[in-house]
Amino acid sequence: MNGKFGTIRERMVQEQLIPRGISDERVLEAMRTVPRHCFVDGALQSRAYGDFPLPIASGQTISQPYIVASMTQALALSGAERVLEIGTGSGYQAAVLSRLCKQVYTIERINVLLAGARRIFDELTYFNIVAKLDDGTLGWPENSPYDAIMVTAGGPVIPEPLLDQLADPGRLVIPVGDQRLQKLQLVEKLEGEIMIRDLEDVRFVDLVGKHGWK
Repeated sequence: MNGKFGTIRERMVQEQLIPRGISDERVLEAMRTVPRHCFVDGALQSRAYGDFPLPIASGQTISQPYIVASMTQALALSGAERVLEIGTGSGYQAAVLSRLCKQVYTIERINVLLAGARRIFDELTYFNIVAKLDDGTLGWPENSPYDAIMVTAGGPVIPEPLLDQLADPGRLVIPVGDQRLQKLQLVEKLEGEIMIRDLEDVRFVDLVGKHGWK
């Protein structure tokens, strides 16, 4: 079973990621390694490596592989970082991040999703992921600052608490826009200055919380 999925993961990397500009070898290796099919419903496992998002519980989604890789590459992780993720969802993005950094802190607001993700992290022995149930737009101040922050839901603005909790230097990736379409933005903090760059058009589920959608 794993052999079959390993071959499919390699095809995903060669056909979906590399041709679209995913060139960070560490990111490509993480995408080859993390078993995406473990993070979707059993009935959808045969489609887990397709070039599209898939539904998960509570009306949420698991992003298409390319978007996961693109957002991960934008953080430019070297291995020593402490990363905050907002929106655990299926847990797949946190799992990919965990292969590329020292520690992942991830926040989810929907209990059933958090419980499912935690179970998979344990099964895969991805023990450098810490997860909690909370409003992700508030961040996780007790463990800040974070070298990198990733937001996996689309909000109307960049939540101020996340900017405050970002280290200097640090990088933050977030979809910003309306509830239909967003721009994926890369935020860089350097010597007290904030620089924001648009990367590409994306469509994410809503970032719900005090500093997001109501």
